[in-house]
Amino acid sequence: MASDDECYGYDSDYDYYDEDDVAMEADEDALVEEDTPAPDRPVDCWAITKESLSTAQQQDLSMVMNLLNIKQHHARALLIHHRWKTECICDHFDRKGRDRMLREAGVVLQENNNCRASPSRMMNCMVCFEEFSMSVVSTMECGHYFCNDCWTEYFKASVDSGKKQIRCMGLKCPAICDEAVVRRLLGCRYPDAARRFDRFLLESYLEDNDFVKWCPSVPHCGRAIRVGGSEQHCEVECPCGVGFCFACAAGAHSPCPCTMWDQWEVKCNGESETVNWILANTKNCPKCYKTIVKEGGCNLVTCKCGQCLCWLCGGATGSAHTWTSIDNHSCNRFVEGEKKKVDDAKRHLHRYTHFYDRFKIHGDSYKVEHEKLGPAVEERAKWLQTLQQHALLRDGAWLTEAHQKLLQSRQVLSRSYVFAFYMFGDDYHGKVHKTEQGKVAMAQVLFEDYQEQLERHVERLSKVLATEFSLDPVEEDKILRDKQDALNLAKIVQTHCGEIYKCIQDELLPLLLDTVDIATYRPRGPDKAKEFQP
Repeated sequence: MASDDECYGYDSDYDYYDEDDVAMEADEDALVEEDTPAPDRPVDCWAITKESLSTAQQQDLSMVMNLLNIKQHHARALLIHHRWKTECICDHFDRKGRDRMLREAGVVLQENNNCRASPSRMMNCMVCFEEFSMSVVSTMECGHYFCNDCWTEYFKASVDSGKKQIRCMGLKCPAICDEAVVRRLLGCRYPDAARRFDRFLLESYLEDNDFVKWCPSVPHCGRAIRVGGSEQHCEVECPCGVGFCFACAAGAHSPCPCTMWDQWEVKCNGESETVNWILANTKNCPKCYKTIVKEGGCNLVTCKCGQCLCWLCGGATGSAHTWTSIDNHSCNRFVEGEKKKVDDAKRHLHRYTHFYDRFKIHGDSYKVEHEKLGPAVEERAKWLQTLQQHALLRDGAWLTEAHQKLLQSRQVLSRSYVFAFYMFGDDYHGKVHKTEQGKVAMAQVLFEDYQEQLERHVERLSKVLATEFSLDPVEEDKILRDKQDALNLAKIVQTHCGEIYKCIQDELLPLLLDTVDIATYRPRGPDKAKEFQP
């Protein structure tokens, strides 16, 4: 029986590069140095906690207040209207001007002279139609005024319904009520509602902000992640260690788009493949309709209800038969509908099994390399740092760096099979531009070639990192050779990962009718969020 080394193409002494391999990998190293573009700048992302939430919100409020010279509650209303997109506010300011932009957001700046009326002056409330002195009447910046009792009950009902922005009671008035007035009136009669209103305003920074998402950790770590700029198709890692896709809040899944990943999760966790297996491997009794599984014997099957049937076609028959035929029954003629249904189920099941097996195998390998190989690599790196008499060996950082590239590449490889399952399957043929369908096959060849090369070199890198060092005596030449091999392979797998991403982004996704995007490739994994300091 062949050894593991022989199966993977290794010699017993790990000198597994022949001349073709060396030439190929030298070319690939050149590719890394010359053709690979510099990686994109990491996404600026911050982790916000309950303690730092107010400070983070105030940062955006101050920016808008200074830009437009407006008060804080005006800036908050404007930011909530634009879902806290400061870039969007700047764009609207340039195109529409300050006054029109504020008016569309329900922000009114002009002051009303009724606010300065004598406290003894009497006015009618247009809600309860009672007459009140101005001392118990509140006027909003839009000019509408009502008695404090009506305002208070209106504010209480709005807060109870979960509203963060409360509009004026005036007929068809779009103006946002001054939050200071809301807070003052509620605080006098309904202090709990006033506290909830303040909490709503604070949490609006999380709930209504397209650039802030809760960390999906379970149990929840209490953090939300904010990304800077306009980058929403990215993958981030919370300080608690959970990495996730910022666009859909699912676990990190690039280079597979969110829509495909969501379908895959449903497919793997649902009953669709169970149904396919039943269609492909069972028959229903034509009398009682119970499902039958055949494990051997001839093609005449007898159900528990007593009904005989032909296993080939599922049709009802008599009991008289031989091993090769059933009396008065023939099913050799092709019936298009039922036969096609079963054949399609078998083909879909076989195709799904092909991609799922490879997805799971690489996923399982990632777990082993993370949970078992990771600590072993860390121990070896620490051991190298203790070698005082071997100056060339004391730097063990190459081990951890190569291990990190291995883990990232393994995940890319696993998820690439999910992308291939959908992109090159029948379900997505109708989602490709008719004029571009011929390009899919060519791009598929390129994608699968990159995938094959990545798979081969990932296994080689895993083999190199799994090699134990000789402690006594220290084999300096062997360790230096392993170091060079690991660093070369780490560069190669990083290059192939980048090629897969580039092929998906530039060659395949543009062929789809719907606009689909994926996170940019990060050689070191999801961008790490930094703690936002209060």
